Amino acid sequence: MRLVECVPNFSEGRDAAKIAAITKEIEAVSGVKLLDVDPGETTNRTVVTFVGEPDAAAEAAFRAIRKAAEVIDMSGHKGAHSRIGATDVCPFVPLAGMSMEDCVVLARGLGERVGRELGIPVYFYEEAATRPERRNLAAVRQGEYEGLPSKLKDPEWLPDCGPAEFSPKSGATIIGAREFLIAYNINLNTRDRKLASEIALNIRESGRVKRDKNGEIVRDENGIAVKLAGRYSHVKAVGWFIEDYQRAQISINFTNYKKTPIHIVFDDVRVQAAAMGLRVTGSELVGLIPKEAVLQAGQYYLDRQGKSSGVPEAELIRTAVLSLGLGDVVPFDPRKKIIEFLVGDAGSRLVRMDLRGFADELSMDSPAPGGGSVAAYCGALSAGLSSMVANLTVGKKGYEKSWAELNRAAGRAQGVKDALLALVDLDTDAFNRVMDAHRLPKASEEQALLRDAAVEEATKEATRIPLEVMRHGRTLAELAALAARKGNRNSLSDAGVAALAARTAAEGAYYNVLINLPGLNDEAFKAAAAAEAGELIREVRRRSSAVNKKIEKELEPM
Repeated sequence: MRLVECVPNFSEGRDAAKIAAITKEIEAVSGVKLLDVDPGETTNRTVVTFVGEPDAAAEAAFRAIRKAAEVIDMSGHKGAHSRIGATDVCPFVPLAGMSMEDCVVLARGLGERVGRELGIPVYFYEEAATRPERRNLAAVRQGEYEGLPSKLKDPEWLPDCGPAEFSPKSGATIIGAREFLIAYNINLNTRDRKLASEIALNIRESGRVKRDKNGEIVRDENGIAVKLAGRYSHVKAVGWFIEDYQRAQISINFTNYKKTPIHIVFDDVRVQAAAMGLRVTGSELVGLIPKEAVLQAGQYYLDRQGKSSGVPEAELIRTAVLSLGLGDVVPFDPRKKIIEFLVGDAGSRLVRMDLRGFADELSMDSPAPGGGSVAAYCGALSAGLSSMVANLTVGKKGYEKSWAELNRAAGRAQGVKDALLALVDLDTDAFNRVMDAHRLPKASEEQALLRDAAVEEATKEATRIPLEVMRHGRTLAELAALAARKGNRNSLSDAGVAALAARTAAEGAYYNVLINLPGLNDEAFKAAAAAEAGELIREVRRRSSAVNKKIEKELEPM
């Protein structure tokens, strides 16, 4: 699947009917899913987030821009946020199967269509920019809507697409391609916008103008103001007062959270605020956030607490939300704000069942779920136990030399656990595809050939899934051995069960590889799969047996 995110910002945050008219256009396009609509009354701006297949996303964006031009009149627009048109900015962000180059093509195609069919001046920015000085959104938006008439007359600022003519109703639109942008506000216990602005100038990449001891701007030999760089790259920030919350905020855009994480800036702002006699009361997310950014924050704060960060995702998210104060001014629901939760996991049917539900489903007269899914689930349980032993060791006196290694092991076990839980459903899906392929018609020679090809490919996939479980089984055996060797001695029996479950997972997956091989015609694939499976099962048996012998010896009554 190829998937792109689109985050258009519309210059209307107060009229619910107009906002609904715009989002209705997006929802009407097949292949697109509307994820979030975030209006702001003070900013008089709505940030919309949707995802979809590339062509569908471009079509939805065009329809939304067209509707915004119909229902929004910029000539009377007022709001706290910078803006240049009814659809102020419309970026595409690469997700699954999409490169940045793909998004650039998408953005430029949309811009050309908006300019041609709607007569709206269009500027390209970020990765889609046609010249270096247009990469920065703030530079393109400089002068805002009010300065647009003169900007369109400047030969240096002729639009990339559309007429160089000022439309009082719709203004201009900025379209681009960029990395995931996190719109994030830090809340202060003050109404003083200037104090918030002071901190914003310190943290943003563009920094501030240099001043002398008399407060005058320092200029170079060409008369250009000298700039002092801010502390963080890929950070844009301003200070403002939000009437709705009766407090000042530092409004931040993180243009690359992987290089400058939100939690690092949040903690620095807390220190700066305290030095100014202020207190950070929390923060606010505008729009959506990638799960990775939240998990990074959770790991960071657990590490600072001296706790193991090798815990389930839900605990990492809970820690991040509490530590960043994300529920300070509005409730924060991870299911509605983390993009991965809104896009996927529709196929995770079995792992969403409770224990009885899964056991009941397993006991029915259908062949799937079966041993392959159970093997994967046994592996997930093994990983969970190894992580538990590690977490019961980190922070405990007497085990200080092992804390760092077991903290890493706990995190590794969590990743393996999640991968194996996904394989529970994937194994059942693979088996069902084999059955579906066998049901294909074979009345004609052509149909028979197509059926045989489908059966062959489905059977290969049904072999690859348990092979993947076996590969994880090798890791599970390593983790169980580490837990038994360096973990909390009071949890030695748990490490032993982890080793047993690891072997069960590998043995069960091995049987599922073996049962599929006779049905394959590709001899090279069969030989490679059999050789790898044989090597893996021997290694898992050896390692898990060694762990269990060691534990039995230590636990044996005197």
